[in-house]
Amino acid sequence: MTPPSRQPARRRTAGLRREAVLATVPVAVAALLATAGPAAAGTTGAAGAGDPYFPLSGNGGYHVGHYDLTLRYDTTSRQLDGKAVLTARASHRLTRFDLDLNGLKVTSVTVDRGAAAFRRTGQELVVTPRHALRAGREFRVAVAYHGTPKPVTDPDGSADGWIPTDDGAFVAGEPQGAMTWFPANGHPKDKSTYDFTITVPKGRTAVANGVLLGRHTAHGRTTFRWRETQPMAAYLATATVGDFKVERYTTPDGVQVYNAVDPREARAAAPVLKKLPSVLAWESKLFGPYPFRAAGAIVDHAPDVGYALETQTRPVYDSAPDTGTLVHESAHQWFGDSVSLTAWKDIWLNEGFATYAEWLYAEQHGGDSAQMTFDALYARPAGDELWAYPAGDPGNGGNIFGTPVYARGAMTLHELRRAVGDRDFFRILRAWATGHRGGHGTTAEFVRLAERQSGKRLDGLFHTWLYTKGKPDKV
Repeated sequence: MTPPSRQPARRRTAGLRREAVLATVPVAVAALLATAGPAAAGTTGAAGAGDPYFPLSGNGGYHVGHYDLTLRYDTTSRQLDGKAVLTARASHRLTRFDLDLNGLKVTSVTVDRGAAAFRRTGQELVVTPRHALRAGREFRVAVAYHGTPKPVTDPDGSADGWIPTDDGAFVAGEPQGAMTWFPANGHPKDKSTYDFTITVPKGRTAVANGVLLGRHTAHGRTTFRWRETQPMAAYLATATVGDFKVERYTTPDGVQVYNAVDPREARAAAPVLKKLPSVLAWESKLFGPYPFRAAGAIVDHAPDVGYALETQTRPVYDSAPDTGTLVHESAHQWFGDSVSLTAWKDIWLNEGFATYAEWLYAEQHGGDSAQMTFDALYARPAGDELWAYPAGDPGNGGNIFGTPVYARGAMTLHELRRAVGDRDFFRILRAWATGHRGGHGTTAEFVRLAERQSGKRLDGLFHTWLYTKGKPDKV
């Protein structure tokens, strides 16, 4: 994501990002089930996945393997009608479980086609099936709902989720916005495949993740069908709607590219989007093969949003991006999307890596070297916001998209590069992206990988740059 402006760091990538530039093994289903979240006493699925920054994000007791979302959105009334069918597997015997859903009215819930009791408690949709679900059983939950979706306000004051625009909606869910438009197990620990069927007024385009399977128009409305076959965290799903100019092509590597650009942003976006194939090819050489079948960009005209987000396969931008932002959000396809977090505390694994990709791109394309960028940042005084809190321990959800996570996270990687040398450093980045492809990773796992690949003790380096309060001393 690109920071606030949200476009230098996630959504906050842009702002923080521009400032920063200037100045083990994929998790198997069994493992996912084992870590799907803490269970309450007895046979009740927990109301959250156990993340201290967002205690109610995600749910315990089950893993969602697939979402089938059928949506109808009226861009005039802003009414959303939805049906979500979740194919899930119980991690232990369940008499009750929760889904994350905020604000929308639920009209019916079924479990394996049988009517289920349900109630609302804040952002929790609490479901009680007719019969208990045994451990290991696959089951299907169907939820029908409708209403006027509204974004949530994050701890840092920014909005995410379903954000209305003058011609549709800008849909970007990090960290907790997925629940504003579909019922979800909304923590990054739970990754799933997706089908989207989205109906919008004729003349509008609905863009989601993965590959476009088809579209048809009838009775003044157009329906778009999208499919993402690679595991995806709920916050990376999108269903952005607007008046878009569409460009489609296939790269030499066989990646299907779909760009949707608001006509008001088309002129500024065109020269940057033209670089997308070369940016993906460059990143593939550094990080390993591109992890998905599809790529592209959604460039909306959403001046009040203030950030971009690395929605899987197809980042969404609130306005025409610059090259650095394109590189940043594209790098997230490896770091954050394919290799996902298990806890929001480790957000530097997403944002520090994507920010350092920007430094590397500049270094290899006629800009400042990474060392020059590092030195300019390190020259900032001890009271600067860069040193406000450690990148590896932001402290709360309000800090996860702040300058330290992006810039000091990238500085950590540069210090690692200096310590182990270019050969081992780039081997480490590639091994991290390929070894955890489609799964999850933690900071502890990254440190162990770096030590194993380099043959050096690096715990002191990571402690200093990720966890020490204040401005670290140079080694």
